[in-house]
Amino acid sequence: MNMLNTISGIFTAAVVTTGALLLSSCAELKQDRPLLPVREYERMIVGRLDAEYVGTDNCVSKCHKHEKIADDFRHSLHGEQIKPETGLPLVNCESCHGPGSLAIEKLGDNVEENDEKKVKCDTSTFLDIHNLPTPAQSLICLKCHAAASSPTLAHWTGSVHALNDVGCFDCHKLHRSPRQKVTREETAELCYGCHTEIKAENSLFSHHPIREKKIACTDCHDPHGSVQPHLLKGSTPKELCTRCHMEKQGPFAFEHGDVTENCATCHSPHGSVNNHLLNAAMPFLCLQCHGGHVVTLMPNDPVDKRLFNNRCTDCHSQIHGTDIPAGANNNRGNFLR
Repeated sequence: MNMLNTISGIFTAAVVTTGALLLSSCAELKQDRPLLPVREYERMIVGRLDAEYVGTDNCVSKCHKHEKIADDFRHSLHGEQIKPETGLPLVNCESCHGPGSLAIEKLGDNVEENDEKKVKCDTSTFLDIHNLPTPAQSLICLKCHAAASSPTLAHWTGSVHALNDVGCFDCHKLHRSPRQKVTREETAELCYGCHTEIKAENSLFSHHPIREKKIACTDCHDPHGSVQPHLLKGSTPKELCTRCHMEKQGPFAFEHGDVTENCATCHSPHGSVNNHLLNAAMPFLCLQCHGGHVVTLMPNDPVDKRLFNNRCTDCHSQIHGTDIPAGANNNRGNFLR
C-alpha cells in the first residue's frame, strides 16, 4: 500500500510539474511583443559609427579570398551588381554586414602570413545580424528591395508572415550558394518547416502533385504578401485554380451557384482522403446543399417512394457548369452531359 502511495505521489508531482511548465510556456507565447517604430530598427542596422566602408575587395583579399563563401557571392545575383558596367545599385558584403574597416585593421596584406599567424578578421565589429529582431533583419534587405522588388514586396509589411515574426533570413540563405535561395524542388520542405499540418494533408491519398515536384507552394501562394486570404495569388480563389484547370473556368450558361468564386467550397486544396480532393465523399458532399432524388417503385405510384443516393457524377458529370438546360419546363441546368 505504501508503495502504491509513493508511486501515486510521484505521478501526481510529475503531472503538476509538467502542467506548470506548459502553463509557463503558454504564458511566454502569449506575451505581447509590440512592433517598434521603423526608426528604431534603422538605428540597429547602421553599424559602428567609428568604422569606415572599405569595399569588398579589401575584405576578401585579406582573409576570405580562398573561402567558398566569397566565391559563391562573386557568382551570385548580388555579386554581379558589384560590377560597375551593369549599372545596377552596388551590393557587396558591407551592404548587409556594415562597415568593415575595424574588422580588418589588424590584418596584414599577406594572406598566407595571416593564415600562418591564425589572425582573423574581427567579426564582432560587424552587425550582429543573427541577434537582431526580425523586423530589423528584414529591414537590411528592404533598404534595397522595397524599391527594387516592387510590386513583389508591395504587401510585405502587412503580410501574415511579417506580422508573425517571419523574416527574410528565415527563407533566403544568401551564403547558401550562388542561387542564394532554395530551389523550386526544395520549396515545399522549406514551407513544411512551419506548416506541418499542410505536410500532413499533402501526404493523404488525393493531393496536389507537390510531392511529385510538379508544382510548388509558390505557384499558388505569394510568401511576400497578398490581398487574398492565405497569401493566395489571383483575384479570387477560382481565378487562381482555373489558371491550371482551365476547363472549369467557363463562362457557362448554367453555373454551379456556390462555386463561382471559391473552389474550396467542395475541394480541399492540400489533400484529402476522397477522390479529386473533395471535402467529403459523394453523395454526402452534394447532399449538404441538395436534397436526394426521390423515385417511385411503380409507375404512377405517388406513395411508395425511396431516396435514391448514388455517385452524383454518374449522371451530373458537368458539375462545374454547363450550357445544356434541364428540359423545356425548367430554366436551370442540371449539369448533365
